[in-house]
Amino acid sequence: MALVNQQSEPNPAIERRRLCALNDLSADMPKRIIIDDLKLSVSSINGAVYAVNDMCTHANYSLSEGPVNPEELTIECWKHGAEFCLVSGKALTLPATRPLNTFATEIESGEVFVYLPKKGQQ
Repeated sequence: MALVNQQSEPNPAIERRRLCALNDLSADMPKRIIIDDLKLSVSSINGAVYAVNDMCTHANYSLSEGPVNPEELTIECWKHGAEFCLVSGKALTLPATRPLNTFATEIESGEVFVYLPKKGQQ
């Protein structure tokens, strides 16, 4: 069980939440998952799971509808072509200039978990 985008110190403002079963994710195909009011784009690539905000920071289009590049670990907005790093959230190409929020994930016993800010800590 390895964390993706792991923080170095435990943070009491973060809570672990179940995302989905690992087999609910298709390899290299993003999936939109909503937890409470947070929309996430979740991608399974080479045995790791990446979770980022689902909305493109350029024009609020769902990133889950766009392609991922498993070699570069990027996701592309289907509407205007902006690319983002799935690891850091950095906007890599225009027209996007603002990064995405990324969330640490963990796979345990075939289940995928994400670490999210506790309510009131965002």
